[in-house]
Amino acid sequence: MDKIIIKDLEVYAHVGVFQEEKKLGQKFLISLEIETDFKNCLREDDLTKTINYGELCNLVYEEFKSYRFNLLEKASDEICKVILLKYEGVKSVEVKIKKPWAPIGLSLDFAGVITKRKKNIAYIALGSNMGDKEGNLNLALLKLNGDDTKVLSVSSFIVTEPVGYLDQDDFLNGACKVETILNPYELLNKLLDIEKELKRERIIRFGPRTIDLDILLFNDYIISEDELIIPHPRMGERLFVLLPLCEIAPYEVHPIFKKRILDLKFELT
Repeated sequence: MDKIIIKDLEVYAHVGVFQEEKKLGQKFLISLEIETDFKNCLREDDLTKTINYGELCNLVYEEFKSYRFNLLEKASDEICKVILLKYEGVKSVEVKIKKPWAPIGLSLDFAGVITKRKKNIAYIALGSNMGDKEGNLNLALLKLNGDDTKVLSVSSFIVTEPVGYLDQDDFLNGACKVETILNPYELLNKLLDIEKELKRERIIRFGPRTIDLDILLFNDYIISEDELIIPHPRMGERLFVLLPLCEIAPYEVHPIFKKRILDLKFELT
């Protein structure tokens, strides 16, 4: 992967916990390391096909000057997100912020933080069996698609019988592929917010719902915590998940089973 490097861009800003820092401000040095692909600009030797260094520096300069955050960690994370959202060709960005005048009371070169963020690929299962099922799925996709998360592809919707709790209507299920600058926990919260907006109620386990949104895969991550498990723990045994997922991602590999989605589907049919 090609890289663009910016080292020690000087910005006078007002980030810090203490009121004096917010009122008087101080000097910060910002460095960027951006992973991208030079193939288009190399082919045409065209500035518009790559990231303009001057535009990039001015963007970061003006953005950082506007911050009044307590923490450098927050400021660094925001700069990462601004760059990822602004430039489509950026794969990842590392932001290093130095604080030479940190109010520590000891002699030091600088205090600072380093944050690295990237664009992630996730696959999400969608389901509904209440009200306007197709309308619910399409509205969820509309709400999912935005600045921080882009819907790249959507499967066909299929009608499936309920599993677990049988005294309910059939489901309409699908899957989508998204590109997101959110981490898995942020994406989970986004999905929960969408479910709340669409009046999802969790009364009966596996019971009827206006909308159900589950993260199936997130890059090749393996996460096992109380609040989040990735890959989805039951996706390998649910044909109503694998059928639509196989339509848009047949050759994606399950990071635990080490099998393609296509092969997992065949095992259930």
